Amino acid sequence: MITTYYDVMLVLSLALTLVYVFMWHKHFDVHITLTFVLVSVTNLGWAMLSRSQTLEEALAANRLTYIGGCYLMLNTMFVVFSMCQIRLNRWLRVALMLLSTSVFAAAMSMGRANFFYRSIAFERVNDTVVLSKVYGPVHSAFVAMTYLYFLMSIGAIVYSYVKKNQVSRKMLWLMFFPVVVSMLAFFGGRKLFPRVELVPAAFNFALVVCLVIAYRICLYDITDTAVDSLVQSGDTGLISFDFHFKYLGSNETAKAIFPELNNLTVDHSIRRSKFMAENGLPWLEAFKQDDSRDTARFDRGGRNYQVKLKYLFDGTRKRGYQFFITDDTENQQHIDLIDRYNAQLEQEVAEKTAHIVEMHDQLVLGMATMVESRDNSTGGHIRRTSEGVRLLVEAIRENRTFELTDAFCKAVVKAAPMHDLGKIAVDDAVLRKPGRFTPEEFEKMKAHAAEGARIVREILKGTDDDYFRQIAENVAHYHHERWDGSGYPEGLKGEEIPLEARIMAVADVYDALVSKRVYKESMSFDQAHAIIMEGMGKHFDARLEPCYLAAKPRLEAYYRSLS
Repeated sequence: MITTYYDVMLVLSLALTLVYVFMWHKHFDVHITLTFVLVSVTNLGWAMLSRSQTLEEALAANRLTYIGGCYLMLNTMFVVFSMCQIRLNRWLRVALMLLSTSVFAAAMSMGRANFFYRSIAFERVNDTVVLSKVYGPVHSAFVAMTYLYFLMSIGAIVYSYVKKNQVSRKMLWLMFFPVVVSMLAFFGGRKLFPRVELVPAAFNFALVVCLVIAYRICLYDITDTAVDSLVQSGDTGLISFDFHFKYLGSNETAKAIFPELNNLTVDHSIRRSKFMAENGLPWLEAFKQDDSRDTARFDRGGRNYQVKLKYLFDGTRKRGYQFFITDDTENQQHIDLIDRYNAQLEQEVAEKTAHIVEMHDQLVLGMATMVESRDNSTGGHIRRTSEGVRLLVEAIRENRTFELTDAFCKAVVKAAPMHDLGKIAVDDAVLRKPGRFTPEEFEKMKAHAAEGARIVREILKGTDDDYFRQIAENVAHYHHERWDGSGYPEGLKGEEIPLEARIMAVADVYDALVSKRVYKESMSFDQAHAIIMEGMGKHFDARLEPCYLAAKPRLEAYYRSLS
């Protein structure tokens, strides 16, 4: 039972470490990362110790536990000082590290020398490992060192709570509890539970708190990569708030512009400050209601300041708001000049970009045409289905069955020629067969949908337009799916099928029906119409029916024009 407890503590520490790995951000304090490593190693030592069968095995496991004993409290102290914004002298850090290393080196000598343990005996009592130890002088130094790190950590927390209102109170409490719990478990756990060590459980509690600290730490880091250059330049003031309008921090430039910030306490609502309640609060409330209202101006001391409001991001997640404050007084004309230059530059870049995009589109279209040239049964299919998609999208917008954005409509029409790119991977013997496929050949042909999605993804992965890439990939991947789930390659059904693929399916089938193929003659428009209507609700999304009916005269007119 006791062995199971240590195993559970080890597995839990590894699981918490894995969660931290997924949360990791490059701005996390390195000592937080070391905490997870040290706790996992220490808990491994306790688990090994509980399973020891000989004194040598017990000593080896015990040495692992002293990795945490010697370095974990030191590392925790470094985390506390960092979170409290207290800078330790470099030589003091080196001295403390040397102290821990010296004690650890002495601990490694247990069983071979008598200055850490004077003697040690091993026995198993009721499946419990019992180490009878007589402590040496260095062990007393180890205890004193542990107390030193504990007192320094608590001292830093208390000092910051009393003196430093720019340090989050939440973070201080979050750091206080695991430090105290760990020390209580370290020195008092055996008195409560003589047969089991509470230290592994206390360390895992500390890891849970570290995860909470890691989750919140980016909220208080206003020098994240997105604003590093602004902070270093010294020209832009930065103020951060969470979504409840609680103050998170500011840089020195902002405090110089607005000295009132020095009286604000981190994690307190800005409503407590008369200055911020009269100025910053209205800006935030306006931005919250409409984020296009992202600019404000403020006059002070004969200077004019521009305030830009933006979301505060943690990675890709919105976590609050930020003010970007710049002195706009003497630079207005210069800014106007830059704006005109930027407008001209943007126009030139846009023209160049449009040219590059056009070249890219032509390249993709050329590739699609080349693929089609291998298929002797679908001549002109790309061009016809692209026009069919355009006509259907036009009818959908007129019908308003679906609320389509301009970007979506443009992307679907642009993606249509790419829907059969996967056929490039189909063997010529199948692709160019002058007749109907056998079941085996059809299975090979069906692979072109998933292969087409892969090719589209590879072709477009270097572009900046992720939205178009996803739509083009969906069109290629799912245009053979059916509304009732009988399609391929994934057997998607209903609204699991992306709308762009549902639109493509109608245009694709319609063209196949009214066009001549090597294995069939073209159908009349009435025959094709009957089949399309029969497929509504089974092959196709029934909500596309009125859109198809609206587009039908234009489709027929287009196909007549081809003949």
